[in-house]
Formats: sequence, C-alpha cells, structure tokens
Amino acid sequence: MIKDITLGQYFPGNSVVHRLDPRFKIIITMIYIAMLFISSSIFGLFVGGLFAFLALILSKIPFKLILKSLKPLIPILLFTSLFNLFFISGGDVYIEWAFIRVTEDGVNMTLYMAIRIIFLIIGSSLLTYTTSPITLTDAIEYLLSPLKKIKMPVHEFAMMMTIALRFIPTLIEETDKIMSAQKARGADFESGKVMQRIKALIPILIPLFVSAFRRAEDLALAMTCRCYHGGEGRTRLNQLKSGTKDYMATAITIMFLLSIIILNIFV
Repeated sequence: MIKDITLGQYFPGNSVVHRLDPRFKIIITMIYIAMLFISSSIFGLFVGGLFAFLALILSKIPFKLILKSLKPLIPILLFTSLFNLFFISGGDVYIEWAFIRVTEDGVNMTLYMAIRIIFLIIGSSLLTYTTSPITLTDAIEYLLSPLKKIKMPVHEFAMMMTIALRFIPTLIEETDKIMSAQKARGADFESGKVMQRIKALIPILIPLFVSAFRRAEDLALAMTCRCYHGGEGRTRLNQLKSGTKDYMATAITIMFLLSIIILNIFV
C-alpha cells in the first residue's frame, strides 16, 4: 500500500493543465477547495466533482493513477465515516441497538464528509501531478511576495515547502525498502496485538529517521557547494508568464464556485 501513495510526485506532460501558469493553478486549487467546503447539498458536491473530473480529463493524468492514490486513504475514510455515523445524532432514527444509534443526520454527514475528502484529494493532487517542484516554488514565492514587506523570508519558506513535498515520494520509497529488508530478516509487521505491531515498527522508524537526516545533510551540503544563500539577488532562468488561457481557467473556476453558491441559496 505504501507504493500506492503518489502525493508530491510530478508527472511530465504537455496537456492544457500542465501548461497553465503555476500561480493560477494554486489560486484555482484554493477556489476548488472552497467549492467543496461551502457546498451544503449533494448537488453542490456534484458540481465540485464535475469540475475535478473535467480537470482530470484535460490534464491527461491516467484515472487509474488517481484511484491508486486513493487506496491508502480507505482506512482513514472508514474510521472517520464510522465515527460520524455512530456519534452524530439528529433527524430520523434508522438503527438503534445498545449504544449504537444511526440517524439521518449521521448518514448525511458521513456521505458528505467521504465525498468531500475523495474530491479534495482528486482535485488538489492535480496541482503536484502537473507542476514541477521548481515552478511550484517560484509560484508560491510570487504569491507570498507581499509578506516580504514585513521581513518574512518568503523564498526560504517556499523552498522548504517544496523540498518537503518533493521528498515525500523519496521517503515512501525508502520506507518500502527498509520494510522489505526487515521482512527478509524475519520481521513480522502484520500479526500480533496492537502493541506488538507498534513495537515492530521501531526497526523501520529508526533507519528511516537516520536516512532522512542523512539526506537532509547531503542536500544542505550540495546547496552550500552551489553557493546558495537564499533568495536575495537570485535570478531565474525561466520567468513565469501568464496568458489568456490562465485567466479563462480562473474565470471558469469562479463560475463553478458561483453556481455552487446559487445552489446553496435556492436548493
């Protein structure tokens, strides 16, 4: 299941979504997240899902890859769904047995929450799937540039965010290698009680932390050798340029947002 996690990976391409200005892609992603959380009906969530589906088609990212990335979230979805289903009360009572009480509000909240999380992962993942780490860093720095007036280290902050995001697939791959090596030595991670399983993770966590700190030290040394001293006086080979397609994509996204607001008012 660890291999199914694709968060932070970039998939090169030449689709319409790939060619969008990364600054606008970040703004569109923020608007999309707002779409999902202001939706108060199933129709609003359907509009948000339709937007994510259209963006997925335009990005030409394989749909099976999106399904693969959702697989590790199944345990979390099940846990939160059961928690909402049994502990949120209100409306008609569907099932009542001992301390278990399933109500109309609990079922609705469970469905809305699960759909929101799924659509949120699908839509927001397209940002990293279609944007390289370098351009993503430049876009974040540009959008946060007004904070430079209050002496905030915007460049360093954007760099740290992007490096952290970039190293997620690397650490996942490292974890998988360590688990395979420990299993070859006879380690068992799938049987036993809860405390035994937690203790069995120690041979994984210690080498993983050592490897992570070693990679961080190597990266810092490499950046120092290349005379990296932050964003002051730094220039870029490729300048970010926006065009008509970026404004059109943002306008279409705002139209979807307005349609959800209208649905909230009249439905």
